[in-house]
Amino acid sequence: MKAIILARVSTEEQKEAGNSLPAQIERLKNYCQRKDFEIAKMFSFDESAYKTKRDDFDEALDYLKTHKEKIAICFDKVDRLSRNVFDKRVPLLYEKALNNEIELHFASEGLIINGNISAEKKFQFNINLGLAKYYSDAISDNVKRAYEQKLRNGEWIGKAPIGYINITKENGKKDIIPDPERAHLIKQLFEVYAQGNNSMETLAQRMEKEGLRNKNRKTLSKSMIEHILNNPFYYGVMETKGRQYPHKYQTLISHGLFEQARSVRLEWHKKPFQYAAKPFILRGLIKCASCGCTITPELKKGKYTYYSCTNSKGMHENRLWIREEELLKPIYKILDSIKYTNERIEKLTEGLKKINESKTAFHKKSIETLNLEYSKVQQRTDKLMDLLLDGSITKNEYDRKLAELKGRQYEISLDLEGYTKADEDFSVAASQVFSLAQRAREIFECSEIEEKRQLLNFLLQNCELNGKKLELTLRKPFDALVKYADCPTVLPG
Repeated sequence: MKAIILARVSTEEQKEAGNSLPAQIERLKNYCQRKDFEIAKMFSFDESAYKTKRDDFDEALDYLKTHKEKIAICFDKVDRLSRNVFDKRVPLLYEKALNNEIELHFASEGLIINGNISAEKKFQFNINLGLAKYYSDAISDNVKRAYEQKLRNGEWIGKAPIGYINITKENGKKDIIPDPERAHLIKQLFEVYAQGNNSMETLAQRMEKEGLRNKNRKTLSKSMIEHILNNPFYYGVMETKGRQYPHKYQTLISHGLFEQARSVRLEWHKKPFQYAAKPFILRGLIKCASCGCTITPELKKGKYTYYSCTNSKGMHENRLWIREEELLKPIYKILDSIKYTNERIEKLTEGLKKINESKTAFHKKSIETLNLEYSKVQQRTDKLMDLLLDGSITKNEYDRKLAELKGRQYEISLDLEGYTKADEDFSVAASQVFSLAQRAREIFECSEIEEKRQLLNFLLQNCELNGKKLELTLRKPFDALVKYADCPTVLPG
């Protein structure tokens, strides 16, 4: 019988642990010789058996299609075939072997899959395949834990951002240091942008003249400039998968400069979009309920504003025009509905006070608990130093435990910051809601068109025109104010 040999490695560790490609090929050659197989072709490659796209392995499968006669496929072990039980190639080859179209041979495990396979051998194959997947999953978990520990220790696990470079020290350890050619340009970039007079495009052009380029010496794009301005790494914080960790490397800017640039960036986003044509109150705020197209305005006779569906999908036979005044009527009604009497405001205020009292008690208790835990961790840190000085623990044990304790302290500080921000958000939101609700119509009528548009964007969402009827949805918490206005009795909660 003819045979093909498939040898595969996926990591450097496998190459060094007796699983190198030459070692596998040698074992498989000896196996084919003992079985009196004629070796038709040999495939050897570096490729993970856990990924979906396996080009080298698929090349071997394509070779099988050119042979009509039965052929033996020889692997060193089951995990050289796959470590992923969901790999579609595994059941494909397995079924072919059970149908006696091919034979699967695993030399080191003495396992042969063909039409005469016993239940015991089937069980052995499935167990080996399952163990191979478990091994891969365990490696993945260990890598994730190792990465998490590195982050807690303040070590970055990827390529250094622009302005820094990755180096290898004499002792073989990796490190990140400021790039002598570009570190000062990163600081200059933040300082220039913090002045507030530069868009991303002008900033990119200016920094190109200063010589700031990427690691391939190419000009930085606007998106790359924005990415740099968003990266807290430069003031001492690593960010990955939504979590932040303080790092141990030299900072290029201060936290204050980063926040100053950030505030400038947020102001740019707040600037309203200016249309080239005459501004209209409801331009771009309403969709057609039938086809989902935008409702657009048009000036008639130089002074009357009408709105209609663009009908870009061609679903309407005729365009239906509605005067702006008619569309504003339900909006005025909504604005009037969230204006409360003084008596109702007093009742709501009393309710908010009770909520605030409960919230304050909860926040106070939570913050006290976190501060107490932080102090306990600090005490354990101080005792750790004493143990090191007394010789009770080694330096490695001290470093490992210290990193663990400091990581917990950092998590506690994040929790404390979250409680403080939530408290501020609650107070600000309550104040804004009542202030706006009381004067919503007054503010709307006295405002310029762009200000009216901003107010409606703040209050309304999912506005649709159904025929001639404008259907509105209030954003939270203003929708609750409308519901409460229609309730004769305030129920708890």
